[in-house]
Amino acid sequence: MKRVIYWMEDAMPRDDIALSDLGTAADGVQSAAHKDESVTETFHLPAGLFADDRLDHFIKRDGETFAGTHLIVDLWEASGLDDIHHIESVLKRCIEVAGATLLHFHLHRFSPEGVSGVAVLAESHISIHTWPEVGYAALDIFMCGDATPHAAIEVLREGFSAGRVELNDLMRGRVARQGVPVS
Repeated sequence: MKRVIYWMEDAMPRDDIALSDLGTAADGVQSAAHKDESVTETFHLPAGLFADDRLDHFIKRDGETFAGTHLIVDLWEASGLDDIHHIESVLKRCIEVAGATLLHFHLHRFSPEGVSGVAVLAESHISIHTWPEVGYAALDIFMCGDATPHAAIEVLREGFSAGRVELNDLMRGRVARQGVPVS
């Protein structure tokens, strides 16, 4: 499979292995240890591509401009993780409180237990993978624009009666601030 990487002319190169694995690396520089041989071409994008008037769905918060908020959520000591109807209800409530728009919803129940699924949103997605036998669920909540993904955390805590919630909050697609490239 041929893959092409695009990167901004004025951006600082960075090793973005995770994005490269998805085929959406932000630049053409990868460490030798993680060189992706399927990348056959690199194109430079004009520096003005991310001008303020082009960032209509980007988020501006705390002096940063970025494509979206990506929450990595771990629920521990949780319940209802094998009930596909309950999971659908809780995730749809998360979408509602975050002000997002549902495009497609798919859940799959495994045998003997566990559920994996995704809610595809106009603003991106919410995915879930559950291990009911240990009371654990892993979720990704990625949203851009005016959606408020943090509002979903309390819905998840209450909806799955989680004893512990661990949260990693990432700014995805950070762009230069005051002419200083993000490294």
